Amino acid sequence: MAGSTDNEDLRLLVVGLDAGCRPVLEPLFESGELPTLEGLFDRGTAGPLESQIPPWTASAWPSLYTGKNPGKHGVYDFLSFDGYEWDVVNATHVRARPVWELLSDHGFSSVVVNVPVTHPARAFDGALIPGLTAPENPDCHPDGILEDVKLACGGEYWVYPQSGPAPDRSIEGYERTIELRGNAFRYLTRRIDPDFGFLQFQQTDSVFHERPGDKRAIEAVYREVDRQLAATIERTEPENVLVVSDHGMGKVTGDEFRVNEFLRERGYVSARSGGDGMPDWSKSWENDLLEGAEPGDHTAGPLERAMNLAAGVGLTTQRVASALDRVGLKEPIGKRVPDDVIRAGSEQVDFPESSAYVRSKSELGVRINLAGREPNGQVPPEEYEPVREELIETLSAVRTPDGTRMFDAVEPREHYFDGPHVDAAPDIVTVPRAFDTAIDATLGTAQFGEPMEPWNHKRTGVVAAAGPAFDESAALEGATIFDIAPTICSLFDVPIDAAMDGAPLPVVDRTAERSYPAYDPEPITATDDETVENRLSDLGYL
Repeated sequence: MAGSTDNEDLRLLVVGLDAGCRPVLEPLFESGELPTLEGLFDRGTAGPLESQIPPWTASAWPSLYTGKNPGKHGVYDFLSFDGYEWDVVNATHVRARPVWELLSDHGFSSVVVNVPVTHPARAFDGALIPGLTAPENPDCHPDGILEDVKLACGGEYWVYPQSGPAPDRSIEGYERTIELRGNAFRYLTRRIDPDFGFLQFQQTDSVFHERPGDKRAIEAVYREVDRQLAATIERTEPENVLVVSDHGMGKVTGDEFRVNEFLRERGYVSARSGGDGMPDWSKSWENDLLEGAEPGDHTAGPLERAMNLAAGVGLTTQRVASALDRVGLKEPIGKRVPDDVIRAGSEQVDFPESSAYVRSKSELGVRINLAGREPNGQVPPEEYEPVREELIETLSAVRTPDGTRMFDAVEPREHYFDGPHVDAAPDIVTVPRAFDTAIDATLGTAQFGEPMEPWNHKRTGVVAAAGPAFDESAALEGATIFDIAPTICSLFDVPIDAAMDGAPLPVVDRTAERSYPAYDPEPITATDDETVENRLSDLGYL
């Protein structure tokens, strides 16, 4: 096997900035807030890094660390669907080989900290602490390593800031969470002495979802990331550093399009109310329906009648919660109002009785309720293509109230995905115009309105490469997240998996390709963790 088992310096450090992009970084560079990151960008080579469709964390990071599109690795969203049931995705849903396992097979060890969708951890040569979609106190590799990490970090380590002692969504909570990432990574590199390191920072994304437009919080998050990166480089002395992001971030100034409301008007969507229908995934306070809970029989009281009236004019509980949060009342509205009251004041898509619908806004697509595939399919197989073509034509023609097009593209799923797991994708993919418009899955409001999230993902992220293994004179143009895993392979002179969709960045010499044995991941297991669902709901993903 290629590789080395001798103790050496860290050959490559990959730094993941969730939602990192030039529009966010440049002002911080200009103000001198980020000397370490700016130094890497200045002395190396940097450029845009195009994300995939959909450019959302839970699907994009697996694409980055496997080098394969969702049709090959199987993760399209924060949720995975089985009929009308759902689960939050985890590492068992990723059906392709992570790059650190490929390195391990060639004799290279790795330390991986906080990368999303890596729980439960699999065995390889090295150590891994999972990131987003993992529960608190997650299963790590090797077994028992988390307790050692906590001791090394002053008795603390958590996946989500909300689990720490600082106030929910506080700047101090963000800073301490980021500090713990750096402390954990440095401890593990001392213990493992790896060849490869991957350290990801999630707060660079979540601060925009949880405190949109809060300049002080955004600056504090990036300053702490820069401090931890400086300490990590000083301690681990990596020969080469690669900075990557899974997507960008920016303001959403266009309209939000409630696709299910549009589809209901055209006869595709049926609705239920009073808590009896399948819930809208974006309303976390309805999750108990998915677990089989039935709303109690009751007579509508004044509060419930008020909720019905509010829903009729577009005032959702989410918007109420957002307003309360802005004025400093942090407790979610879902905990202030009984669940049955909130459900009764809203409508839900009746998925089994509908013929087409949006299940999850972050998978950016419409699903067809196909007979023989879904438990209560409404569309016969012979009508699948005509219905899909009709929906594509109809959605492609949608214009926002000011007359501009809603979507840059409306395409069949095969246009964006290929591989053995294409059937898990939505049937139709809808790409918002420049990601300056947004889609939503809610019912009971106008078809168009103000975006629920004033900041959201953009497709263009960033990449920077610095170190003697990189040709720092090479231009990084046209790079995609699928190129990162082949680049890592080439730097270590490990054969690239021929099934990868990307190519090495021009900063490294391309190594050979080979076909690897079929990946044999663990059987898919349920996440089944309320904390994970709550955290994803806090971020607006559920």
